[in-house]
Amino acid sequence: MKQEFENKIAAVVQELFGQMVQVELTRPEEQFGDYATNVALQLAKQVGQNPRDVAEQLTEKLREALGDQVSEITIAGPGFINLHINNSALAAALKAEPTQSLANKIVVAEYSDPNPFKVLHAGHLYTSVIGDAIANLVEQAGATVHRVNYGGDVGLHVGKTMWALLAELGGENPDGLAQIPENDRSEWLAAAYVKGTQAYEEDETAKAAIIDLNKRVYTLHADNDHDSPLAQIYWTTRQWSYDYFDRFYARIGSHFEKYYPESETFQLGLQTVREHLADGIYQESDGAVIFDGDKYGLHTRVFINSQGLPTYEAKEVGLSMLKVQDYHFDRSIIITSNEQEQYMRVVLKSIEQFAPEFANSTTHLTHGNVKLQGGVKMSSRLGNFLRAVDVLDAASTAAKALNDGDNEQTVLGAVKYAFLKNRMGGDLIYDPQESVSLEGNSGPYLQYAHARARSILRKAAEQGTAAENTSAANGTAESVWVPASAGMTGEFDPAERSLARKISEYPEVVDKATADLMPHYIATYLYELAQTFNRFYEHNRVIDDARQAMRLHLVALYANRLQSGLLLLGITAPDKM
Repeated sequence: MKQEFENKIAAVVQELFGQMVQVELTRPEEQFGDYATNVALQLAKQVGQNPRDVAEQLTEKLREALGDQVSEITIAGPGFINLHINNSALAAALKAEPTQSLANKIVVAEYSDPNPFKVLHAGHLYTSVIGDAIANLVEQAGATVHRVNYGGDVGLHVGKTMWALLAELGGENPDGLAQIPENDRSEWLAAAYVKGTQAYEEDETAKAAIIDLNKRVYTLHADNDHDSPLAQIYWTTRQWSYDYFDRFYARIGSHFEKYYPESETFQLGLQTVREHLADGIYQESDGAVIFDGDKYGLHTRVFINSQGLPTYEAKEVGLSMLKVQDYHFDRSIIITSNEQEQYMRVVLKSIEQFAPEFANSTTHLTHGNVKLQGGVKMSSRLGNFLRAVDVLDAASTAAKALNDGDNEQTVLGAVKYAFLKNRMGGDLIYDPQESVSLEGNSGPYLQYAHARARSILRKAAEQGTAAENTSAANGTAESVWVPASAGMTGEFDPAERSLARKISEYPEVVDKATADLMPHYIATYLYELAQTFNRFYEHNRVIDDARQAMRLHLVALYANRLQSGLLLLGITAPDKM
């Protein structure tokens, strides 16, 4: 309906004033109407008239164009036009769904991106949660979404870890790996990385050995060596890392169809960068290969170092080319921390010089760090390093203290919503106690709100006034409790209309969240929707009321919208709590 109104208003503007305008309706406070536009203020300067006069001319014509859908059109202030839709139009709006704006598009979403041989930190948890939500939004808009993951299985951090592992194992002794308990493997590797990093920074002999191991790991890949003692240690422990990632992603409900390790991207990256030396996109400098970002207002960065090894930049070029080959995407979305913003701008600018269609179809989103409320450090053997599991454990502890229980889905809902209700970009302060509260703007509050609505519908079903639950077989679609009337008849009373109005906003919010890749729009809307319902339910009987059929239908619509929105955020919507 919103899009329909915008098109009709634009047509009226064209008819009256001969101007092409982009009309964007907003949702004013309820007492002012259902939609509002400032198009008269936009036009006033162009047509040389007072905006109030422009608004009056538009309003007269809009009453003709929208007469069968609006009950009133008013002018406010200097020329804002407010539209009040009628009951039949509102009832029709309740049936609307988000648009399939990305139908038949192929989108690659890359996020999380942990490095093997290192522990998953809170940033990986955050980017996994936000990445899942964004991928869900794009997918619901009709796109085919490929969720992929990228990480460094080669590079200096691997050399540091391998140095420490060899010291622990007494040399290149792969048999010693059998002594490491399965439950301790990820922590063992993380501790080795810390030990190797300290040695690299403090011991010149160890530093030289680590640099040599870094080169040897690249050689393992170049020679496809899986049999030498060093290769056996490397490949086994690399797989331990991937197993650890898989377990964690399963725990939080994430899934990826492909891991891109750097070992698979660096050769193509080297090849691509060297191919474009001749055309001047990349240049040689002191034995290295660089991209001169200065002439584009960016940084100049090294893509191949003086030892002939690819840097992160060249590997990223190879990754982009592999994604193109694998998926022939219409759009690529990459989510990283803010620290990589300038780095990625340089990489994409370099790709733009030889493959502009791919660079220009790539969207790079960034986020800040996850910090604990009050700066409290979590228990971790890595000092002030906040691990992903620390955040989940903090939420679980807070849930036990508050509710004498720590249901895993409630804990996950608490953490995910605490991340997603904030606009992506800046640092996020995570408060475990606030996140698990059943009051206020939290995930458990919304889960409880959904369960409460389902309980009303169950009670109606038990009394024979509603149909049975009709969940999809896979358990992921909406659980729809349909009132026996299966529709709305008659007029809305004021309380019903207020609730119906809020429910009707859902498709617009989802469309905007999808267009802007901003899941926090969904979170904000769901909280406002639950508050609207609570006000309605506090003062209006549903069951055993003369308006029971209408109100049960609204409850069902409310519950379904709440559930759909939570699922887009990757949060379960339990029928009971």
